[in-house]
Amino acid sequence: MLVRTMTILLSIRLSSRKIITHQNFQSKSLGFLGLVNHNSSVSSYSSLFHCKAGSSSSTFMPIGESYPHKPHALLGTLYSFLHYKSTEAQNQLEPQYTHEDKDDQANDFPGGKVSFTSEMTFISETPVKRVPCFRVLDDNGDPITYSNYEQIQQLSKEVAVKMYNNMVTLQMMDTVFYEAQRQGRISFYITTMGEEAINIASAAALSIDDLILPQYREPGILLWRGFTLKEFADQLFGNQADHGKGRQMPVHYGSNKLNYITISSPIATQLPQAVGVAYSLKMDRKDACAVTYFGDGTTSEGDFHAALNFAAVMEVPIIFICRNNGWAISTPTEEQFRSDGIVVKGPAYGMRSIRVDGNDALAVYAAVHTARRMAISEQRPVLIEALTYRVGHHSTSDDSTKYRPVDEIEYWKKSRNPVNRFRRWVEKNGWWNDEDELELRNSVKKQLLQAIQVAERIPKPPLADLFSDVYANLPSNLHEQEKLLRETIKEHPQDYPSDVPM
Repeated sequence: MLVRTMTILLSIRLSSRKIITHQNFQSKSLGFLGLVNHNSSVSSYSSLFHCKAGSSSSTFMPIGESYPHKPHALLGTLYSFLHYKSTEAQNQLEPQYTHEDKDDQANDFPGGKVSFTSEMTFISETPVKRVPCFRVLDDNGDPITYSNYEQIQQLSKEVAVKMYNNMVTLQMMDTVFYEAQRQGRISFYITTMGEEAINIASAAALSIDDLILPQYREPGILLWRGFTLKEFADQLFGNQADHGKGRQMPVHYGSNKLNYITISSPIATQLPQAVGVAYSLKMDRKDACAVTYFGDGTTSEGDFHAALNFAAVMEVPIIFICRNNGWAISTPTEEQFRSDGIVVKGPAYGMRSIRVDGNDALAVYAAVHTARRMAISEQRPVLIEALTYRVGHHSTSDDSTKYRPVDEIEYWKKSRNPVNRFRRWVEKNGWWNDEDELELRNSVKKQLLQAIQVAERIPKPPLADLFSDVYANLPSNLHEQEKLLRETIKEHPQDYPSDVPM
């Protein structure tokens, strides 16, 4: 049985190696990110998922190809059978770390068999080549040669047009709500300018049953799932119609109905929580996964590393999506880490990973769609690094022109705009025209202005709501805090908003 099993594994492994040899890289500069290869080959795209199939596998295994009898599913099953065998670690080693002529000099250390070598070699801190970046559309919205990924070919007009509609709506939301903050009508706002493709394309590739644990730059997932412009406005104004009853900062959205966990300000705290959610989904055998979003700055937090290790060890269905937009507020990526971005951190924890052009909606859609399938069917975590650029300021409390040149911002805003790129592709398919564009933008602008006017007139939640919805019976310490707060407001009414009902 074991001999036959290993024969099948060897056959599949050799077939996989033949398939991934075809690669078609195009070198493109991604500005602040340095020179990164854009990978347009389907088989090459598949191999970008740094793999640990089943429980162990070759370093790269193609995903998304059509094989008779689904040999990759068989591969995962067979390797699961061998999960605790001492050869597991050996099978996962990168080729450059193995010494075939020394295989007879190996020892079973805790965790697996390791070969010995007489050569004292330190693993280089710098890779020979940067991990390539998967893309489907070039900057003009034209499909790149060999970009015939099956999910993109099957993308319907209805879904594509909805994606574009949502991207435009998100773009206009940012413009109108940002101006509302500048007018003093709301206290704070964060834009997603330049990152619309990551928001909407990833949302389109997921299911409503997937639980989202966002950072604070992912309102597009809510928009895709049906959160209305009025609901966005109600949250920003913190009125009685706000689902959070005015207890959160603006843009800290949440929706139990849409499986979108309420945003919290502290960086990275959502990551280990997301792993816990994914573990729950696994225990309940749900046909869903957890998806958590974060920025490049988050990877400097301990919670990031704890979450990746936790997810890999527990083998939970989760997708980590990093929006590597070049800036953690005013800290550029070159001052954030010395590694080749974020994608290389996945294999270090035993996790499949892929680098994607975050300004290419089709590439993001394809990568997230495939990652979701792997996460759920194989019960494993996946890391996606989406390369993009934060065109807007970090928030309304920031002026990014103080730490980066204006011409750099303008270049990404005009030449690398993800909304414009996707529009060109939709237009070339005959699904969109200038008349549709004008009608959409006029309609969205009208809806946004109306939502703001209505939200402004809705009263604020009563003061008592500050203390409700946590305990069934309010404890004595909170009773005391409420009493002190009311007394303080009564003594200093000029220091508190007058429109909050007492």
